Amino acid sequence: MTRFKNWTLEKYVAVRHGGIVDAVTRNEEGQGLAEYGLILALIAIACVVALTALGGGIAAKLNSVKASL
Repeated sequence: MTRFKNWTLEKYVAVRHGGIVDAVTRNEEGQGLAEYGLILALIAIACVVALTALGGGIAAKLNSVKASL
């Protein structure tokens, strides 16, 4: 029983004094990963919009090249 009590007291003191909480809140690795994901999503959306807007023109150019061959 004393080992369990000591373990709980250690965890309580660590949480109370910010040992575990600070380690969790200071970890910004996930934040950076989320930012890269958002940037990648914005680039993908921009590519889809550009291809949709230019799709007709690109298809016409490719058809003219195909016809000239």
